[in-house]
Amino acid sequence: MQRGKKMRNLILTAALALITICASAQTKGDWYVGTGDISNVAWTEWSVSPTVGYGVMDNLMIGCSVSQADSTADLDLDFHARYFWKGYFAYVATDGLSTDNLKLGAGKMFMIRDWVFVDPKVVYDYTAKTTNLTLGFGLKF
Repeated sequence: MQRGKKMRNLILTAALALITICASAQTKGDWYVGTGDISNVAWTEWSVSPTVGYGVMDNLMIGCSVSQADSTADLDLDFHARYFWKGYFAYVATDGLSTDNLKLGAGKMFMIRDWVFVDPKVVYDYTAKTTNLTLGFGLKF
Protein backbone atom coordinates (compact mmCIF):
# COMPACT_ATOMS: atom_id res chain seq x y z
CA MET A 1 0.00 0.00 0.00
CA GLN A 2 2.81 2.43 0.92
CA ARG A 3 4.69 1.65 -2.31
CA GLY A 4 1.62 2.56 -4.43
CA LYS A 5 1.33 5.93 -2.67
CA LYS A 6 5.03 6.70 -3.26
CA MET A 7 4.67 5.77 -6.94
CA ARG A 8 1.59 7.98 -7.29
CA ASN A 9 3.47 10.92 -5.71
CA LEU A 10 6.45 10.33 -8.00
CA ILE A 11 4.22 10.31 -11.10
CA LEU A 12 2.40 13.47 -9.94
CA THR A 13 5.71 15.25 -9.29
CA ALA A 14 7.07 14.21 -12.70
CA ALA A 15 3.85 15.38 -14.43
CA LEU A 16 4.00 18.78 -12.70
CA ALA A 17 7.66 19.16 -13.63
CA LEU A 18 6.88 18.31 -17.27
CA ILE A 19 4.02 20.84 -17.37
CA THR A 20 6.28 23.51 -15.88
CA ILE A 21 9.05 22.80 -18.39
CA CYS A 22 6.70 22.56 -21.39
CA ALA A 23 4.51 25.56 -20.65
CA SER A 24 5.99 28.65 -22.17
CA ALA A 25 4.40 32.00 -22.79
CA GLN A 26 3.50 32.81 -26.36
CA THR A 27 4.43 36.43 -26.79
CA LYS A 28 3.94 39.16 -29.36
CA GLY A 29 6.66 39.02 -32.00
CA ASP A 30 7.35 35.27 -31.81
CA TRP A 31 7.68 33.48 -35.17
CA TYR A 32 6.67 29.84 -35.67
CA VAL A 33 7.90 27.74 -38.59
CA GLY A 34 6.83 24.14 -38.82
CA THR A 35 4.89 21.37 -40.47
CA GLY A 36 1.25 20.76 -40.99
CA ASP A 37 -0.29 17.48 -39.89
CA ILE A 38 2.28 14.68 -40.12
CA SER A 39 0.11 12.05 -38.41
CA ASN A 40 -2.30 11.51 -41.32
CA VAL A 41 0.28 10.57 -43.96
CA ALA A 42 1.34 7.06 -44.92
CA TRP A 43 5.09 6.51 -44.89
CA THR A 44 5.03 6.04 -48.68
CA GLU A 45 3.10 9.28 -49.33
CA TRP A 46 5.13 11.97 -47.54
CA SER A 47 4.36 15.51 -48.60
CA VAL A 48 5.62 18.87 -47.44
CA SER A 49 3.17 21.29 -45.86
CA PRO A 50 5.19 24.22 -44.51
CA THR A 51 3.46 26.38 -41.92
CA VAL A 52 4.42 29.81 -40.67
CA GLY A 53 2.85 31.79 -37.84
CA TYR A 54 3.40 35.08 -36.06
CA GLY A 55 2.47 36.22 -32.56
CA VAL A 56 0.39 39.34 -33.26
CA MET A 57 -0.19 39.88 -29.55
CA ASP A 58 0.48 37.99 -26.36
CA ASN A 59 -1.23 34.57 -26.50
CA LEU A 60 -2.54 35.03 -30.08
CA MET A 61 -0.77 33.58 -33.12
CA ILE A 62 -2.00 33.78 -36.72
CA GLY A 63 -0.49 31.90 -39.61
CA CYS A 64 -0.84 30.12 -42.90
CA SER A 65 0.27 26.88 -44.51
CA VAL A 66 0.79 25.79 -48.09
CA SER A 67 0.05 22.24 -49.19
CA GLN A 68 -0.39 20.19 -52.33
CA ALA A 69 -2.09 16.78 -52.27
CA ASP A 70 -0.20 15.54 -55.34
CA SER A 71 1.49 16.85 -58.47
CA THR A 72 -1.83 17.23 -60.32
CA ALA A 73 -3.58 19.23 -57.58
CA ASP A 74 -3.44 22.99 -57.16
CA LEU A 75 -1.56 24.53 -54.26
CA ASP A 76 -3.78 24.97 -51.24
CA LEU A 77 -3.34 27.99 -48.93
CA ASP A 78 -4.85 27.60 -45.45
CA PHE A 79 -5.11 30.26 -42.73
CA HIS A 80 -5.21 29.52 -39.03
CA ALA A 81 -5.17 31.17 -35.62
CA ARG A 82 -4.33 29.92 -32.16
CA TYR A 83 -5.24 31.45 -28.84
CA PHE A 84 -3.05 30.22 -25.98
CA TRP A 85 -4.29 29.86 -22.43
CA LYS A 86 -2.44 28.18 -19.54
CA GLY A 87 -0.26 26.11 -21.85
CA TYR A 88 -3.11 24.98 -24.13
CA PHE A 89 -4.52 26.56 -27.28
CA ALA A 90 -7.80 26.87 -29.14
CA TYR A 91 -7.41 26.48 -32.90
CA VAL A 92 -9.42 27.69 -35.89
CA ALA A 93 -8.50 27.19 -39.56
CA THR A 94 -10.01 27.92 -42.96
CA ASP A 95 -9.25 26.64 -46.43
CA GLY A 96 -8.17 29.79 -48.26
CA LEU A 97 -10.34 32.79 -47.52
CA SER A 98 -13.52 30.69 -47.52
CA THR A 99 -15.23 29.74 -44.28
CA ASP A 100 -16.88 26.76 -46.02
CA ASN A 101 -14.09 24.43 -44.85
CA LEU A 102 -13.90 25.58 -41.24
CA LYS A 103 -11.91 23.53 -38.73
CA LEU A 104 -11.95 24.00 -34.95
CA GLY A 105 -9.69 22.35 -32.44
CA ALA A 106 -7.73 22.40 -29.22
CA GLY A 107 -4.23 21.29 -28.38
CA LYS A 108 -1.03 21.86 -26.48
CA MET A 109 2.33 23.11 -27.66
CA PHE A 110 5.12 21.16 -25.98
CA MET A 111 8.47 22.97 -26.01
CA ILE A 112 11.22 20.36 -26.31
CA ARG A 113 13.89 23.06 -26.20
CA ASP A 114 13.52 26.85 -26.01
CA TRP A 115 12.98 26.90 -29.77
CA VAL A 116 11.70 23.42 -30.78
CA PHE A 117 8.06 22.41 -30.33
CA VAL A 118 5.62 19.56 -30.92
CA ASP A 119 1.93 20.42 -31.10
CA PRO A 120 -0.65 17.63 -30.96
CA LYS A 121 -4.23 18.80 -31.36
CA VAL A 122 -7.75 17.47 -31.78
CA VAL A 123 -9.47 19.06 -34.80
CA TYR A 124 -13.11 18.93 -35.87
CA ASP A 125 -13.66 19.42 -39.62
CA TYR A 126 -17.11 20.90 -40.26
CA THR A 127 -17.11 19.96 -43.96
CA ALA A 128 -16.13 16.32 -43.53
CA LYS A 129 -17.93 16.04 -40.16
CA THR A 130 -14.89 14.26 -38.71
CA THR A 131 -12.73 14.65 -35.63
CA ASN A 132 -9.02 13.90 -36.02
CA LEU A 133 -5.92 13.88 -33.88
CA THR A 134 -3.18 15.83 -35.69
CA LEU A 135 0.49 16.27 -34.96
CA GLY A 136 2.89 18.98 -36.07
CA PHE A 137 6.35 20.13 -35.06
CA GLY A 138 8.55 23.11 -35.71
CA LEU A 139 10.74 25.94 -34.51
CA LYS A 140 9.92 29.08 -32.51
CA PHE A 141 12.01 32.22 -32.89
